[in-house]
Amino acid sequence: MKQSKYVDKVYKLTRHAAPLSFMLPTRNSRSFPLMHWDEDTGVNRVLRYARNQNSPFEDEQDGNAIVEPVIFEDGFLTVSKQNQVLQKFLAVHPLNGKKFEEINTEADAKEDMESLNVEVDALIEARALPIEQLEVVYRVIYGRDCSKLSTAELKRDVLIFAKNSPEAFLDVLDDPELNHNASTQHFFDVGVLATRKNNTEVWFSTATNKKKMLSCAYGQEPIAAAAAYLKSDKGIEALKMLESLTNM
Repeated sequence: MKQSKYVDKVYKLTRHAAPLSFMLPTRNSRSFPLMHWDEDTGVNRVLRYARNQNSPFEDEQDGNAIVEPVIFEDGFLTVSKQNQVLQKFLAVHPLNGKKFEEINTEADAKEDMESLNVEVDALIEARALPIEQLEVVYRVIYGRDCSKLSTAELKRDVLIFAKNSPEAFLDVLDDPELNHNASTQHFFDVGVLATRKNNTEVWFSTATNKKKMLSCAYGQEPIAAAAAYLKSDKGIEALKMLESLTNM
């Protein structure tokens, strides 16, 4: 466990275990085997924290080990750079990543920056959408009619979605099926397509055609089923007919 710089480290309990005081197991026992799998030797090595030893492994300690508790107070534990044996012990502890984790401010900052950059990208893309594209995106992300919404309402709702779910929003924009899926949604919105039997069937609902289009596969959304059908060779004529009726 080589490192070029010794630093104080802070650890915190995960959200799955955050009592006011938590005592971490520090020695091997029948009730809690404290072992670390050594990849180099292929052996499970017994762990033990002893403040007067230089190693967290029991087989490298002498017979004068002074074992003491490791206690998280208010969910946190600070370990000074002078206590390298405890830092090493915590690094290989089997509860590391489960009950507790090291606070890495640099890594956290990088993760936050990546998340913020995605959010900014999504908001920029959402703000730049022309009104026609806004309507298309709105129908896809919200799955409902937007014909009665004002431009301001459309922009607001799309921007809110982009802010709250930036990755999902960018995925929608990258979807090559975006316009087709939005058109299919529009057919349902204006009533030329309809569902029956608890959304398990899609029917035409025009003045001259009240026939059944298809039955949805188990668990399939009607819009997804209709979009797939209208894109197929079998449904291309139906698509042209629906587009002509809705002036698309």
